Amino acid sequence: MHKKIAVLVTYDFEDIEYLEPVEAFRAARHSIINIEDQVGKIVYGIKRRSQITIDQSIDDASVHDFDALFIPGGYSPEKLALDDRFIYFVRNFADSQKPILSSCHGPQLLLEAGVIQGRHFAQSETLKSALLNAGVVVSDQSVVNDNNLYISSRSTLDTPEFIEVCLQVLGQPSLS
Repeated sequence: MHKKIAVLVTYDFEDIEYLEPVEAFRAARHSIINIEDQVGKIVYGIKRRSQITIDQSIDDASVHDFDALFIPGGYSPEKLALDDRFIYFVRNFADSQKPILSSCHGPQLLLEAGVIQGRHFAQSETLKSALLNAGVVVSDQSVVNDNNLYISSRSTLDTPEFIEVCLQVLGQPSLS
């Protein structure tokens, strides 16, 4: 069954952490909807190797329209965390019990939303203290799958394994 994936993304996302998973998700026939504040806006990756066009405004995004949420790393999650609309969307998504896929710095947005206390996450060195202070159980593993709800990876080096686990979770008959 093909899933519709919301991607929260803005300028300075980690190119590899967006491009490779999205390419794999599309190859598996999942739909990708890039969400930021303005439809049609073009945002660039941190290494300027990639540009993406925003498909939907956060103002028009509804958790009910999606089967999963993907938050790529880089500086994008930090920037989105400054906007309450994204925090609200993430909180609602977490409440929906649908998978949230986050690579490297992606959990920064989840931290700001206050939705991961007691959850298990991969240990990103730069977020380790913040994750521990928020009551998150961190593991020095390339990818951590917490009950098919929170899938996280440590760094860009873990992208292939992250993709593999995400595709397994997305392949489940019912995500809700």
